[in-house]
Amino acid sequence: MLGIDPKAARYTWTAALVLLLLSTIYVIRETLIVFVIALLFAYLLYPLMDLIDRHLTAKTRTPALAMTFVIVIGILAVFGTLIGSVVANQAANLAQQAPVFLDRLSRNPPPAPQGVKSFASQITGALENQLRQHYGDIVSTLPRLSLRILSASRNLIYVIIIPILSFFILRDGRSIRDGFLDMLESGQQAAAKDTAKATLDDAHTLLLVYMRSLLFLCCATFLSFSIVFSAMGLPYAILLAATAFPLEFVPMVGPLTAALIIIAVSVVTGYPHIWWLVVYLGLYRLFQDYVLSPQIMSKGVEMHPLLIILGVFAGGEIGGVAGIFLSVPILALIRLLYHRSLHGSRRNSSRSAALNTIRQA
Repeated sequence: MLGIDPKAARYTWTAALVLLLLSTIYVIRETLIVFVIALLFAYLLYPLMDLIDRHLTAKTRTPALAMTFVIVIGILAVFGTLIGSVVANQAANLAQQAPVFLDRLSRNPPPAPQGVKSFASQITGALENQLRQHYGDIVSTLPRLSLRILSASRNLIYVIIIPILSFFILRDGRSIRDGFLDMLESGQQAAAKDTAKATLDDAHTLLLVYMRSLLFLCCATFLSFSIVFSAMGLPYAILLAATAFPLEFVPMVGPLTAALIIIAVSVVTGYPHIWWLVVYLGLYRLFQDYVLSPQIMSKGVEMHPLLIILGVFAGGEIGGVAGIFLSVPILALIRLLYHRSLHGSRRNSSRSAALNTIRQA
């Protein structure tokens, strides 16, 4: 009567709700990132907990979950005792010897081809001039930088919060899923229960495979780097391998950062076979990206490199390093939901066509 189209008003209201939901997600993105990291950490522990739970007769999953955390803490303690002490000693030695290495590098630069040497000397000279000009600014900035580091230490609380959240996710995740599916049994949404259950099962399998594969790739990187770097006589081999281990969890940016750190440390310490080290890092990256990773990643997790690059940059803009880390699983889930909705729409259209054929007959 007022000239308002009910269908257009309904679409406008839906669009407004979607925009409100997206803006709310953006505002609370840091809190959501913490919960998502806790969810992925829970998927790292899930295979072990499920294996223990199948051998127990308890009605709840709490005993299996407690045993899982005890075993994981024990493994971390053993790892910290055997490897952590070596890493700590090498890190302390590197920090102590860094001024000596830098002074020796400035007096005796490593050999390089003529073009590379001239280019490197130009860069070194420019850096030295900038340091001389802005030495006072750098010194005055150090106290402020220390305060920022101390203020950022409040994020260490997440080291405690994330395992607690993962504990509750592992304990109550199945009941939360069942409660959500029970909500779809009433009214017009009853037909969507099977689709929702299948989608949740696919998402569960996808995240499980992704985190298991990622952990395997990180362990493979640590073991191969430790063995090869030690065999090549690279200084601080275990420290560099331990640095590359957590960076493998961050798509694209992490392995590149690890490679730059390894090359920088080898240059500073005067390692004589830098080019062989660069060749090994390049060959290992090709082997992992095109041989090892496709063998352990399922087809539902693999994505086109352009899509991964887009997700990495977008995740970095939204959530920093955590956003980069979460970009690949979130993109994989979005693609899963898209294929599920597309499959459901095709199935509904074929069902409608079949009904129309029956009616016409």
